[in-house]
Amino acid sequence: MRDYQQLNGLALAYVGDAIYEVYIRDHLIALGKTRPNQLHRLATYYVSAKAQAFLIQQLLDEQILNKEEDNYYRRGRNSKSHTNAKNTDVKTYRMSTGFESLMGYLHLSGQTERLEELITWCIKKVEET
Repeated sequence: MRDYQQLNGLALAYVGDAIYEVYIRDHLIALGKTRPNQLHRLATYYVSAKAQAFLIQQLLDEQILNKEEDNYYRRGRNSKSHTNAKNTDVKTYRMSTGFESLMGYLHLSGQTERLEELITWCIKKVEET
């Protein structure tokens, strides 16, 4: 078994991006949304860099993350990416990478209950705004 604590932030973000999007897609289908264009448009409210940066900032402001989770967010945020941010500024892109890194770490380390708790919180936060 691989020691996921040793993975770099970008590898964690790669997995976290996919995992978070699957949860969001499941959520939208559960709401009865079935048209592909509608699904894609609605998903961007949850999974865009801007949305993820907003969500991680809210998680930090409300002190919802524990110290370990905060460390994995920062590991992803501070990772040096060789790709440019698309449709957003560098700060937003890095914050969203940190968000994805946190999701990836929780998934890979088997902390499914905590992962689902945070994703449920994020879904509610997006739907409130």
